[in-house]
Amino acid sequence: MKVILRKAIASDSKDILALIKELAVFEKEPESVHITEEDILVHGFNDPSKFDCFVAEVNGGVVGMALYYPRFSTWKGPTLHLEDLIVSEAFKGQGIGTQLYSAFIQEAYSLGVGRIEWNVLDWNAPAISFYEKSGANVLHDWSTVQMHRNEMKAYLDKFQRE
Repeated sequence: MKVILRKAIASDSKDILALIKELAVFEKEPESVHITEEDILVHGFNDPSKFDCFVAEVNGGVVGMALYYPRFSTWKGPTLHLEDLIVSEAFKGQGIGTQLYSAFIQEAYSLGVGRIEWNVLDWNAPAISFYEKSGANVLHDWSTVQMHRNEMKAYLDKFQRE
């Protein structure tokens, strides 16, 4: 099986969305994906883009991706955040995820960033093991904090009344 790794292009938007939806099912949150193919196209392939992405192709079809974007650390300076590393279920266990992961790390290293980072679900033991074996530190003493638009609006409404 020949795997071709390359940077994503605009015409990959539909495949990127399909992989995102597949990951959401794996993570037991299929109803949480609200972005569209158009969102991916607009935010990823216009200037300036909000993210970059490697894709893995097998027989002309996209079967995996590593989507990432720049961040800034007040301790380390420029960093990259790996938002999603996804390999379609039918292609797992064939080294494609490792190839995408390696491409992302090579990109970060080439760009000279001080750190790369990503999240992993605490119940995803195979992923945690993979990352630890690669030399990454899984930080068990940090919690991810999120606030969605409805909560942002509620907070701002309350803050402005006080």
